[in-house]
Amino acid sequence: MFANTPLRHAVLLSLYGAAALSLAPSAFAQTAPEAKADTAIQSVSIVGSRRATSSSTDTVVPVDIIPMSKSSEQGGQFDLAQTLTYISPSFNSTRQSGSDGADLVDSAALRGLGSDQTLVLVNGKRRHTTALVNLFGARNRGNTGTDMNAIPLLAIKDVQVLRDGAAAQYGSDAIAGVMDIGLKKSKGCEAVAGFSEYSKRDGKNYLTSAYCGFEIGNGGTLGITGEYLDRGRSNRAEADNPRIIGDSKTKNQTIYLNGELPTVGTGKLYFTAGGQTRDASSAAFARGGVGSDDIPSRNSAAMYPNGFVPFINADIDDRYAILGHRSMVGDWNLDVSQTYGYNKMKYNISHTINASIANKDLLAGGKGISPDRFDAGGFSFQQLTTNLDLNHYYDGLVGDGLNVAFGGEYRSENYKIFAGEPGSYNDVDGIGFGGNAGSQGFPGFQPADQVNAKRHSTAAYLDLEADLSKTVKLQGAVRYEKFSDFGSTVTGKLAGSVRVADSVLLRGSASTGFRAPSLQQVYFSSTFTDFIGGVPTDVVLAPNGGTVANAAGIPKLKEEKSTSFTLGTTWTPNAALSVTADLYDIKIKDRIVLSGRFNADTYPDLAERLAKLGVGEAQFFVNSVDTKTQGLDLTASHKTNFGSNKLTTFLALNVSKTEVTGIHAPASLKGFEDVLLSEKERLYIEQGAPRSKATLGFDYVTGAWESDLKIIHFGPQTLGTFSGTAAGVPNQHYESKTSADLSFTYAINKNMKFTFGGNNIFNVKPTSQNADETDNGFKYESVQFGLNGASYFGRLYVKF
Repeated sequence: MFANTPLRHAVLLSLYGAAALSLAPSAFAQTAPEAKADTAIQSVSIVGSRRATSSSTDTVVPVDIIPMSKSSEQGGQFDLAQTLTYISPSFNSTRQSGSDGADLVDSAALRGLGSDQTLVLVNGKRRHTTALVNLFGARNRGNTGTDMNAIPLLAIKDVQVLRDGAAAQYGSDAIAGVMDIGLKKSKGCEAVAGFSEYSKRDGKNYLTSAYCGFEIGNGGTLGITGEYLDRGRSNRAEADNPRIIGDSKTKNQTIYLNGELPTVGTGKLYFTAGGQTRDASSAAFARGGVGSDDIPSRNSAAMYPNGFVPFINADIDDRYAILGHRSMVGDWNLDVSQTYGYNKMKYNISHTINASIANKDLLAGGKGISPDRFDAGGFSFQQLTTNLDLNHYYDGLVGDGLNVAFGGEYRSENYKIFAGEPGSYNDVDGIGFGGNAGSQGFPGFQPADQVNAKRHSTAAYLDLEADLSKTVKLQGAVRYEKFSDFGSTVTGKLAGSVRVADSVLLRGSASTGFRAPSLQQVYFSSTFTDFIGGVPTDVVLAPNGGTVANAAGIPKLKEEKSTSFTLGTTWTPNAALSVTADLYDIKIKDRIVLSGRFNADTYPDLAERLAKLGVGEAQFFVNSVDTKTQGLDLTASHKTNFGSNKLTTFLALNVSKTEVTGIHAPASLKGFEDVLLSEKERLYIEQGAPRSKATLGFDYVTGAWESDLKIIHFGPQTLGTFSGTAAGVPNQHYESKTSADLSFTYAINKNMKFTFGGNNIFNVKPTSQNADETDNGFKYESVQFGLNGASYFGRLYVKF
């Protein structure tokens, strides 16, 4: 039935001039003569499958392969997170503004869920998250996530996106899906230089990047990538607004190595090592000048008579390494590996003041001077992961064949918070003006916030894939995982596909999943001094299991649990056309959220208990919310030729809806669910990303010229206000917006090309809001596609 069906029917080039592949299941690969003859195809590794004979047509759940060559050579975005935002409809990453540390690390997520509910791999191995937990901003509040921009674009071969729950296969965090970043190790050298800026002539980006791959040893390969990216600050605040609203300033220096060496027999030693240092700076809220309401509590007339904007600066250090060996043990494929990940953020606050120091100086007869720069401390996160994986394909067993895979994992993690210098947090005048202690813009971590927390986990899994017939495939997986700090969990997955016609495939899956609370959520602690009734009082974000959390009756954090269902179809009537559609339903129980502040106004009885500990206000991480997410992923691609000219058209659409289905307050907080999860916080969960996103792309090649037009539609969002609808203030509604990117590439010769163009060329902005009610205090929030407007770029690519 399938003998004469070309393999290319199953693999369709699609988005962004061959920037994505829609994958169909294994019926084609196992029966097509091309698949049996081409060993290169058989060795392809696809996320979501552990079969030794896997090819890019072997998966039974939706997987997109996004080659990054075009984006790194010609794209208008200079980092991975923004590049994927404008390619993958289910992926979202928006740069924040006015969100403290979240301005410095772009969070990213799939299907509108949290950034810590998407697992990121590099070369199939778990990548560490950042040390940062997002506390402010309109996206991923209370979440940790992976810094996608710590890896240079030119180092990446492709990004595989598994749009399906996969905790039973890969462990914690894979509730929304899995992203696997594959790095290059091919021979040859290439380099790129790029420049971009916004139409307001700010936010200038300077990019230089080079990759070189060469042979080492006896048949080994090594790829080395170096990148320098300098992104300037942008500002969209009105002329009379002292704020700075826009992109943060960053300077990234990155190097990555990726390669392999043959060993004994068919064995291969593989390795990856990379690191990035990032010097980043964001602008905090402005402080008023002489005569404003801020005097004398947060300023000094001698230092900033006209007011000032503090800068939250961070030195970010990110490191990653993999060392592993693949070999054959009898008929089994054996893979043993060790992965290391480390992320550190150290804050220093500049153009600032500790007003209590200045006030004490003034009372002592001085001018009222304080230091204007403080070391505010920071945090780090380290992760070590050891994996042992075996798999074997039994041809002809259980129908046409059965792949058996099993293995284990040991993971250890370490999270630290280190205190800043005393001037970054202390109160030295004792007068009692509200908010004058510590460095303005970002108070430093105090000695009481310091932590050195560790945990470890062990896991074992079994993964089976069976070709029951030439048209039916079945996959099953089960995983046991035990954590040293909260116990064990078992997850499972069942998936299958049926080819009902040569061009039509039906596929579906059902799975359970989990996400362990991150060490950052368990142990993050932040204390700053506020004045309540004229009395200096600590405001605490209290760590789980600590004195304050225990006094409030906050239970020990446990894992989030999920159930996920997908049902989809693919239609490939010919080699030029491909359509996929997948429905999904994801339910999450006991989702971890950051509570609102509990104080004398919101909960008087609790405030009395806190007051005995010297705490005026407190908030906590707690397992208290159930959510349901339903959606549709749709892709359609078409390729056609007009003589020697080529046109590729692609449509990708994601429509999703997340809603909170239950709030489970701990016994001590019963009746205060509206404080535990306010309307504003609920909307951050439900609509932290647009309800829909669609990309329509046209790539046209004629002679030496190539033109690329993308039309990106962002659906509506609704966010809450500080006052709330109960006070008669309507929520902030962001209308649907449509943006367009256009670029032109000229091939100077076969090894050199120049690209120029624009992003958001019609200068579309989010819906204007009441600045007094937005999270960042500005009329535009960092929603949908950001707030900076149009930008223009040029990029020169050279291969040598």
